[in-house]
Amino acid sequence: MQPKPCRESRVVKTSRVFPNDVNDHNTLFGGKLMSDIDMTASISATRHSRASVVTASTDSVAFLAPVRPSDSVCLESFVTRTGRSSMEVFVKVTAEDLRSGDRRIAATAFLTFVAIDDAGRPTEVPPVLPESEEERRLNKSGDERAEHRRIHRRQSQEMAEYLSTSRPW
Repeated sequence: MQPKPCRESRVVKTSRVFPNDVNDHNTLFGGKLMSDIDMTASISATRHSRASVVTASTDSVAFLAPVRPSDSVCLESFVTRTGRSSMEVFVKVTAEDLRSGDRRIAATAFLTFVAIDDAGRPTEVPPVLPESEEERRLNKSGDERAEHRRIHRRQSQEMAEYLSTSRPW
Protein backbone atom coordinates (compact mmCIF):
# COMPACT_ATOMS: atom_id res chain seq x y z
CA MET A 1 0.00 0.00 0.00
CA GLN A 2 1.14 3.52 -0.75
CA PRO A 3 1.92 5.65 2.32
CA LYS A 4 -0.50 8.50 2.96
CA PRO A 5 0.55 11.92 4.23
CA CYS A 6 -0.74 12.94 7.64
CA ARG A 7 -2.47 15.91 6.01
CA GLU A 8 -4.89 13.55 4.25
CA SER A 9 -6.29 12.48 7.62
CA ARG A 10 -6.22 15.92 9.23
CA VAL A 11 -9.48 17.10 10.80
CA VAL A 12 -10.06 20.52 12.34
CA LYS A 13 -13.18 21.24 14.35
CA THR A 14 -13.81 24.53 16.13
CA SER A 15 -16.75 25.21 18.39
CA ARG A 16 -17.95 27.53 21.13
CA VAL A 17 -18.31 26.60 24.77
CA PHE A 18 -21.93 26.93 25.87
CA PRO A 19 -23.37 27.03 29.41
CA ASN A 20 -24.59 23.41 29.20
CA ASP A 21 -21.01 22.32 28.37
CA VAL A 22 -19.44 23.49 31.64
CA ASN A 23 -19.05 21.88 35.04
CA ASP A 24 -19.39 23.31 38.57
CA HIS A 25 -16.03 25.10 38.11
CA ASN A 26 -17.34 26.95 35.05
CA THR A 27 -14.90 25.11 32.78
CA LEU A 28 -15.56 22.75 29.91
CA PHE A 29 -16.76 19.37 31.19
CA GLY A 30 -13.99 16.79 30.63
CA GLY A 31 -16.42 14.14 29.40
CA LYS A 32 -17.76 16.49 26.73
CA LEU A 33 -14.22 17.18 25.53
CA MET A 34 -13.36 13.47 25.55
CA SER A 35 -16.42 12.72 23.42
CA ASP A 36 -15.40 15.42 20.92
CA ILE A 37 -11.84 14.05 20.89
CA ASP A 38 -13.07 10.53 20.07
CA MET A 39 -15.41 11.81 17.35
CA THR A 40 -12.74 13.94 15.69
CA ALA A 41 -10.11 11.21 15.90
CA SER A 42 -12.49 8.66 14.38
CA ILE A 43 -12.90 10.88 11.32
CA SER A 44 -9.11 11.06 10.93
CA ALA A 45 -8.83 7.27 11.18
CA THR A 46 -11.60 6.79 8.63
CA ARG A 47 -10.04 9.29 6.24
CA HIS A 48 -6.70 7.51 6.48
CA SER A 49 -8.05 3.97 6.08
CA ARG A 50 -11.16 4.68 3.98
CA ALA A 51 -12.75 1.89 6.01
CA SER A 52 -15.02 1.57 9.00
CA VAL A 53 -13.11 2.00 12.25
CA VAL A 54 -13.57 1.14 15.89
CA THR A 55 -11.90 2.77 18.87
CA ALA A 56 -9.44 0.26 20.30
CA SER A 57 -8.18 2.48 23.09
CA THR A 58 -7.95 5.98 24.39
CA ASP A 59 -4.29 5.83 25.25
CA SER A 60 -3.97 9.17 26.96
CA VAL A 61 -5.79 12.41 27.48
CA ALA A 62 -3.83 15.15 29.18
CA PHE A 63 -5.88 18.13 30.35
CA LEU A 64 -3.34 20.95 30.36
CA ALA A 65 -5.36 24.16 30.74
CA PRO A 66 -9.01 24.95 31.54
CA VAL A 67 -11.43 25.86 28.77
CA ARG A 68 -13.83 28.62 29.79
CA PRO A 69 -17.19 29.81 28.41
CA SER A 70 -15.47 32.83 26.81
CA ASP A 71 -13.28 30.44 24.76
CA SER A 72 -13.63 28.66 21.50
CA VAL A 73 -12.16 25.17 21.42
CA CYS A 74 -10.35 23.85 18.35
CA LEU A 75 -9.60 20.15 17.95
CA GLU A 76 -7.02 19.13 15.37
CA SER A 77 -6.41 15.44 14.71
CA PHE A 78 -4.42 13.29 12.31
CA VAL A 79 -3.01 9.78 12.03
CA THR A 80 0.57 9.69 13.33
CA ARG A 81 1.46 6.00 13.12
CA THR A 82 0.02 2.80 11.72
CA GLY A 83 0.32 -0.91 12.30
CA ARG A 84 -1.15 -3.59 10.05
CA SER A 85 -4.76 -2.63 10.80
CA SER A 86 -4.34 -0.12 13.63
CA MET A 87 -3.89 3.63 13.55
CA GLU A 88 -2.64 5.94 16.26
CA VAL A 89 -4.38 9.31 16.10
CA PHE A 90 -3.08 12.44 17.81
CA VAL A 91 -5.51 15.15 18.89
CA LYS A 92 -4.40 18.64 19.88
CA VAL A 93 -6.97 20.83 21.65
CA THR A 94 -6.43 24.58 21.50
CA ALA A 95 -8.51 27.02 23.52
CA GLU A 96 -8.81 30.59 22.34
CA ASP A 97 -10.14 33.44 24.42
CA LEU A 98 -12.45 35.00 21.85
CA ARG A 99 -12.17 38.47 23.38
CA SER A 100 -8.38 38.74 23.71
CA GLY A 101 -7.30 36.27 21.03
CA ASP A 102 -4.96 34.48 23.47
CA ARG A 103 -4.49 30.82 22.49
CA ARG A 104 -3.21 27.93 24.59
CA ILE A 105 -2.93 24.17 24.28
CA ALA A 106 -5.74 22.94 26.53
CA ALA A 107 -5.31 19.19 26.02
CA THR A 108 -3.56 16.51 24.00
CA ALA A 109 -4.69 12.96 23.36
CA PHE A 110 -3.63 9.77 21.64
CA LEU A 111 -6.21 7.21 20.57
CA THR A 112 -5.91 3.94 18.67
CA PHE A 113 -8.41 2.79 16.06
CA VAL A 114 -8.66 -0.44 14.11
CA ALA A 115 -9.93 -0.51 10.54
CA ILE A 116 -12.51 -3.23 9.90
CA ASP A 117 -14.02 -4.71 6.77
CA ASP A 118 -17.72 -5.31 6.10
CA ALA A 119 -17.55 -8.59 8.03
CA GLY A 120 -16.12 -6.81 11.08
CA ARG A 121 -12.62 -8.26 10.68
CA PRO A 122 -9.47 -6.11 10.93
CA THR A 123 -8.31 -4.90 7.54
CA GLU A 124 -4.96 -3.56 6.40
CA VAL A 125 -4.30 0.19 6.43
CA PRO A 126 -1.70 2.19 4.49
CA PRO A 127 1.44 3.42 6.24
CA VAL A 128 1.60 7.06 7.27
CA LEU A 129 3.95 9.59 5.68
CA PRO A 130 4.84 12.40 8.08
CA GLU A 131 5.87 15.66 6.39
CA SER A 132 6.10 18.46 8.99
CA GLU A 133 8.49 18.51 11.94
CA GLU A 134 5.54 18.03 14.33
CA GLU A 135 4.32 15.01 12.33
CA ARG A 136 7.84 13.48 12.15
CA ARG A 137 8.37 13.85 15.92
CA LEU A 138 5.00 12.28 16.72
CA ASN A 139 5.62 9.46 14.24
CA LYS A 140 9.13 8.77 15.57
CA SER A 141 7.94 8.55 19.19
CA GLY A 142 5.01 6.30 18.16
CA ASP A 143 6.90 3.02 18.53
CA GLU A 144 7.45 3.69 22.23
CA ARG A 145 3.77 4.55 22.74
CA ALA A 146 2.78 1.37 20.86
CA GLU A 147 4.93 -0.73 23.20
CA HIS A 148 3.30 0.93 26.23
CA ARG A 149 -0.13 0.14 24.72
CA ARG A 150 0.80 -3.53 24.25
CA ILE A 151 1.96 -3.79 27.87
CA HIS A 152 -1.11 -1.98 29.20
CA ARG A 153 -3.47 -4.13 27.10
CA ARG A 154 -1.84 -7.34 28.33
CA GLN A 155 -2.09 -6.12 31.94
CA SER A 156 -5.74 -5.18 31.42
CA GLN A 157 -6.48 -8.63 29.96
CA GLU A 158 -4.78 -10.31 32.92
CA MET A 159 -6.77 -8.18 35.35
CA ALA A 160 -10.03 -9.00 33.52
CA GLU A 161 -9.41 -12.69 34.21
CA TYR A 162 -9.86 -12.21 37.95
CA LEU A 163 -12.53 -9.51 37.93
CA SER A 164 -16.02 -10.57 38.83
CA THR A 165 -18.97 -10.11 36.51
CA SER A 166 -21.52 -10.74 39.25
CA ARG A 167 -23.73 -7.90 40.40
CA PRO A 168 -22.59 -6.15 43.54
CA TRP A 169 -26.11 -5.77 44.95
